[in-house]
This record gives sequence, structure tokens and C-alpha cells, in this order.
Amino acid sequence: MRAALLALALAGCAAAPPPAPRERATIISLNPCTDAILAEVADPVQIVAISHYSHDPASTSMDLAAARRFPATGGTTEEVVALAPDLVIGSSFMPPATLAALGKLGLRVETFGSPATVAESIAQVRRLATLAGHRERGEALVQRIEASLISPPRPPVDTALWQAGGIVPGKGTLVADLMRHAGLASYAEARGLGQGEYLPLERMAADPPELLLVAGEERGQRHPLLARVPGLRMARFEQRLFYCGGPSIPKAMERLRAVRGQVSPLPLAGGAGGGPVQDAPRTHPAATSSLTRASLAAPPAGGRGE
Repeated sequence: MRAALLALALAGCAAAPPPAPRERATIISLNPCTDAILAEVADPVQIVAISHYSHDPASTSMDLAAARRFPATGGTTEEVVALAPDLVIGSSFMPPATLAALGKLGLRVETFGSPATVAESIAQVRRLATLAGHRERGEALVQRIEASLISPPRPPVDTALWQAGGIVPGKGTLVADLMRHAGLASYAEARGLGQGEYLPLERMAADPPELLLVAGEERGQRHPLLARVPGLRMARFEQRLFYCGGPSIPKAMERLRAVRGQVSPLPLAGGAGGGPVQDAPRTHPAATSSLTRASLAAPPAGGRGE
């Protein structure tokens, strides 16, 4: 009897086969910024769909060919439900009705805002990598971002970033943080201009920055008056480089460092120790044509800038 009981106990305690490892979550991203991060930290098979913005050359923050490997959605509740993902990644600006509808239908939704600093972007990378089940890939991307921020110490150059519509980024924006890391002082912040404020051409011509970064292709951004502003240096900066953080940061920093390396800041009045000031070239001898006034003053034959 005892032997029979022991046999039953051993049978009950026999190790059951380990549960099959849970497949990693399938994900839909409705945000072009999280699209780009997920493409680097998730398995391709995990990404059920990305936002339609990433299929648009004018708004994508990732390589267009890479983006078009994934299906895209318009972000409607019907589309998302039909695809039945485990996880929906949305923007903090998602309409409340959409957010509520997805929740009622049993879908898990995680929202992400627009990072205002590099540190916030890094936190988002880590959070998305954790949600995708690939923390190590998130850390690899973080290392690339942090390495891109290392720049030789140089005096800051007074710089205005002039976006489409004549607006400038203010304090507390990711691109302002990137400019600071690249040794570019914010013209807008120094003059009390907030995020998205309008900077008229006439005001900038009367009180010019040392460097003007032009992000856009509007006619006003190629106005002939710009060529007549004494000492003004100009360079183009792609808008898609400051739409988002994550993998866009190393690309943006590469461009900003290149531009900064071609410009020497104006010497202080009186020079060091109060001595006389010698006229110094405002550009590095190896400056390229992308940093010339002519690059914006006269659009090419097609009517567009570089």
C-alpha cells in the first residue's frame, strides 16, 4: 500500500514539460516616431503595421524603403481591430474616443509623447525595446545615440533654425537640445522666442544670427535679401532629422557637427585680455558649397533648393 502511495506521489511530482516560450507581442504603431524605433528594436514579424506617415517621403523619419517593408494603416479603430495586434503603440495626442474604443475592445494601448530632450528620447527607446521583448537592441541603439553626442568642445555659435512657415524652435524642444550638444547656441532662446513663434525675415536681417539653418523649401526661405545680410552663413537642415528622436538623433548630430565644424564664432570685442581684435574668417577653409549664401539666394533651375 505504501509503495502504491509513493508511486502515485512520484507520478504527481514528476516534472511537467516546461511551457512553450511565449511568442513576443505583435505590434501596431500609429506614430511615425515610434515606427522608426520599433523597426530597430523589434523583430520584423512582430510589426503588424506602422503609421501611414512613414510611407510618405515628406513625413517619414526612417528610410522610406525600410518603412515600405511594413504595411501601413490610417490609424482607424476598424483597421487596428481587424489586424488584432497584442499591442498598439500610439501618440499621446490620440483622440480620446479612439483610445477609449480600443480599450473597450480589449486591446492594450501604450502612448508616447514627443521627447523634449535626448534623455527623454533614450527613455522612450528603452521602454519600446522592453515592450517588444528586446532590451538588448534598445541598449545598442542607446549606445549609438550617446556616442553621437560626443563633440569636441568649441565656443558656441549663435544659430537660428528657420522652419517652414518662418517659425523657430524654442526652449524645451529636442532639436534645441541637439543644437546645444553640437555647439550651436539658440538664437531664438536668446531673444525670448518660444516654441513655434514666427521669426520675420526683416527681423532676422536686422539682427542676424551667425548661422542660419534652413529647414524647408518655401520661397521666403530663399529670399534674395538673405544674400545681402553681412556675414550671414547659411546651411540646410532636413526637416525629417528633427521630427523624432531615437535613430534620427545620430543622423541629426552628424549633420549639425558638420555644419558647426565649418563655422568659426565671431571673436569677442577687444579679444582676449582686451587686446585688439584681428579680422578672422567666419568659415573654415574647407567649407563646402552647402554653407554659402548662394545656396539659398538663387534656387536652381527646377525652382527648388538643394
